[in-house]
Amino acid sequence: MADRTLLQARWVIGHRDGRHVVHENAQVVIEGDRVLHVGRGFEGEVARRIDYGQAVISPGFVDLDALSDLDTTILGFDNWPAWRKGRVWPETYVARGPYEMYSPDELAFQKRHAFAQLIRNGITTALPIASLFYREWAETVAEFDAAAGAAADLGLRVYLGPAYRTGGQVTDDQGNIRAVFDEARGMAGLSDAAEFAARIDGAAGGLVRAMFAPDRIETCTADLLRRTADIAHEMGAPVRQHCAQSPTELRLVREQHGCGPIEWLHRIDALRGNWLLPHGTHATDAEFDLIAGAGATLVHCPLVAARHGGLLGSFPSCRAQGINIGLGTDTHPADMILNMQIGMMTARIAAGGTAIRSEEMFDAATLGGARALGRDDLGRIEPGAKADIAVIDLRGALCTPDPVQTLMTSGSGRDVRDVFIDGRHVMAGGVIPGIDARADAARAQAQFDGLIARYPDRTVGHPPVGEIFTPSYERVAP
Repeated sequence: MADRTLLQARWVIGHRDGRHVVHENAQVVIEGDRVLHVGRGFEGEVARRIDYGQAVISPGFVDLDALSDLDTTILGFDNWPAWRKGRVWPETYVARGPYEMYSPDELAFQKRHAFAQLIRNGITTALPIASLFYREWAETVAEFDAAAGAAADLGLRVYLGPAYRTGGQVTDDQGNIRAVFDEARGMAGLSDAAEFAARIDGAAGGLVRAMFAPDRIETCTADLLRRTADIAHEMGAPVRQHCAQSPTELRLVREQHGCGPIEWLHRIDALRGNWLLPHGTHATDAEFDLIAGAGATLVHCPLVAARHGGLLGSFPSCRAQGINIGLGTDTHPADMILNMQIGMMTARIAAGGTAIRSEEMFDAATLGGARALGRDDLGRIEPGAKADIAVIDLRGALCTPDPVQTLMTSGSGRDVRDVFIDGRHVMAGGVIPGIDARADAARAQAQFDGLIARYPDRTVGHPPVGEIFTPSYERVAP
C-alpha cells in the first residue's frame, strides 16, 4: 500500500486486447514503476489519491524525433533561401575551419532545458534530435554523458546516442550545394558512439537506453551505415536516420548513388526493422513498400514539415501498406498534441476529409512509438505496463463527447498538468522539481541570442544579422 497511488479523472485512456479503450469517471492505480489497475471500482488500499476532475489520464507520448536543442529551424520560417540564410555552411566558413558555437556548459544546459520542455508536454519517452549546423562537426560523448545525467535527474525516459556523420553540406556563393566527406572522422564518431552505447545502455534503472544517430543520409557513406546497422543489430538498439526529407537531399543522394535515399538504404542492406526514418515527405510509393517490407518505422513530424509547405503524401496509405508510424516533434515547440492536430489536418488535405480519424494519430503518438522501440510496456495504460502517464487538463477546452477528439480540436501541450514516468511523479501542477522555469527560459533566450549574433560567420557573404533575418514589418526607430 505504501507504494500505491490512485489517480482518477473524468476520462482515462486505458488499453485492452491490443487497443486503447476509453473509461469514463475511472481510476488508474500505480504501484512502484508499474500500472496495477485501470478502470472503476478499485477496492485495495492506497497511500494517496489524486482527483484530477475534468481531465484525461493519458499514456505518456513517445517522441521518436524529440527536440533537444534551441531550435534554429524556426529562424528560417520567413527567411529563405536556406543556403543564403546560414542553413548551409559556405565554402569560406569551411576553409577557415568550423567551430563549436556553444560551450560545453551551454550544450549541457540546452539538453536539460529541452528535456524539461518534453516533460511539460506530456512526452515520457524521447529520442533526442539536435542540429549539427552550429557544431564543429558532430555531437560529443561528453555532452551525452551530461544528457544522461540530466535525464536521470529529471526522470525522463530516453534513448541516447551522439549524432555522427561522414560528410557535410557546403554551398558556394551561387547556392550550389554539394557534400564534402571525411570518412575517417565519421568512422571515429561511430566508434565513440558505439562505446557510449555499450556503456550507457540500461543506466538510471533502465530509464536510459542506447540508440544510434547517423546524421542525414546524404552525408553518410555506405560503410558508415552498414557498420552502424551491424552494431545496432547486435545490441538490439534503434537507429534513427533522417531521409526523404528535402529536394536537396534527393538530388545529392541520386548524384552519389543513382537512386532515392530509402532505396539506397535497401541496396546496401542497412534498412532493417530497428530503423526509424524521419520524415518520408519525399518518399516514393516504391520506397514506402521497402519500408514496409523491412519492418522499419516511419517517423512522422507534421509540424516541421507543414511550416515549410510539406506534408506526408498519405498517412492512411502508409498505414494500409502495413508501415508502423510513430511521431516526432522535431521542432519548437515540443508539443505532441499540436503535432497530432497538424498531422490530422495535413492527412485530410492530402487524402480527403474522411481519410483519417483521431484515434489513428493518437495511436502513432503512443503505440507506434512503443512498437518502434520493441516495447510492449510503453505507450499504454494497462496492468503491468510502465507507469508513464500524462494528465491533461480539459477545464479550458470545449469538450466533445470523446476525450481524444477533444485533444485534437481543443487541446494543447500547455494543458499537460501532471506527468508520471516509471511511477515517479516528475511534474505536478506544471512544476518540475529542481527546475526554475523562468530562469531557465531567460538563460535559453540569452544563449539563443548569442548564437544568432554569430550567424554571419557561417552565412554566405557574411552579411549582418539584420540582412539574414528580415523583419516582418518596418522597424520604427525609437
